[in-house]
Amino acid sequence: MNFWILRRKVHSSWLVAITCLGIVIGTISAPALPAGIFSSSGWIVLAAILAIIGFWRRRRYVVPIVCVAGVLIGLCRSDVALQQLAPYENLIGRQMTITGKVSEDVDIGSDDELIMRLHVMQVDGHSMTGVVWVSTSKYGEVRRGDIVHVRGKLTEGFGSFAGSMYRASVVNVQRPQPGDVALRVRDGFADEVRTAIPEPQASLGLGYLVGQRRALPPDLSESLQIAGLTHVIVASGYNLTILVRIARRAFVKISKYLAALSAGSMILGFIAVSGISPSMSRAGLVAGLGLLAWYYGRKFHPFVLLPFAAAVTLLVNPSYGWNDLGWQLSFAAFAGVMVVAPLMQRYLFGDEKPKLLRQILGETIAAQLATLPILVLAFGQFSNVAILANLLVLPLVPLAMLLTFVAGFGAIMLPVAATVVGAPATLLLQYMTSVATNLARVPWAQTTLEINTLVVVGYYAVLAGLCIYMWRKTGYSLRDSNLIE
Repeated sequence: MNFWILRRKVHSSWLVAITCLGIVIGTISAPALPAGIFSSSGWIVLAAILAIIGFWRRRRYVVPIVCVAGVLIGLCRSDVALQQLAPYENLIGRQMTITGKVSEDVDIGSDDELIMRLHVMQVDGHSMTGVVWVSTSKYGEVRRGDIVHVRGKLTEGFGSFAGSMYRASVVNVQRPQPGDVALRVRDGFADEVRTAIPEPQASLGLGYLVGQRRALPPDLSESLQIAGLTHVIVASGYNLTILVRIARRAFVKISKYLAALSAGSMILGFIAVSGISPSMSRAGLVAGLGLLAWYYGRKFHPFVLLPFAAAVTLLVNPSYGWNDLGWQLSFAAFAGVMVVAPLMQRYLFGDEKPKLLRQILGETIAAQLATLPILVLAFGQFSNVAILANLLVLPLVPLAMLLTFVAGFGAIMLPVAATVVGAPATLLLQYMTSVATNLARVPWAQTTLEINTLVVVGYYAVLAGLCIYMWRKTGYSLRDSNLIE
């Protein structure tokens, strides 16, 4: 009898999900294994043979085979990346000159220093790869896309960084022409917004609209972090999801093709202006796949889409899986929105389709629940006022994004009336900054808590158990959930 159960067919989409899950497991576990073991192309050939057998037979008994194929692919891809980073081990503690491209917007640190993420091109004149974290005193204007030459002592990296360099000296900055055109458009629009909306409200509005978090004043940034609102002013899936939903709903009554085209343009445009980070690579891929599925009348099960998106991003850049906090939080939040949120909505409110306000609040709470243990493990603290802050602020974020855009566009078209056009955005953003600032001042706003990996595993086991309970009670099909609807 058990034999016949094993011979039952498995849908190819689930085999894809299992293969991708194997890729994730292999990529993440590769650094713990001796280097070079899986560098041979023979492993890729073996993985391809196993995958072909699995997808040809499509029976339950081949599930372990396709999982092993995925693990081998992940191990091989990570082994190649690890060998490219191996030379950094011999450079730790040495003075050197690094040439690299600024991959993301530059941060301003607490001591007013510049913090750059450099995609390394050369080290002391020798070609190398990897990403190095660099801090330096202010040196004119450094922007995303610039080629920077820095000199200093290389120290060990952290997270997904191959190395770090503190208090480096900037030797030279080169700006390619025409450079990052999308960045120039974004910064030009940001300048117009600042003529219509005063600071710090202008920076908050730009954080909502284009994910430009690094222009926020340090005190406001800290208040947002304490209040648990940082997730709405970083270039992430939340901002992108709002834009895609607005574009799709605005044009779907006119034409499905126009709705898909406008929403797709939003995805590409937002990624262009915000830059490709671990969270944005995930957000763009998931939103794009969700849009395609909606357009062609198909459905992606979250348990297929989640490992697929994770595997694709790791194959492009395996270092995302090596303790990159942004990548971890991005996928945890995605799981919360796509799995926990719809189950909660169905369990609490029945078959009634949630309106925009209830949908935003439900997804926010679900994302908070899904990311909480990772944040506590990483930072040793969590916000006690996060849910209240999100209830007061999040429903108004789409309106704030719209009013900020109107203010910037109005400043371009009617410069003399810029402050008048920007007045509604200013008032709304003042309310939001007031909420964040006042809640952050509450003595019990944050709690310090130290946990270990075992607690994190236990937390997710309980959360998974609750989801299974809600699923069994409601009979809700997760296949019906779509991030862009």
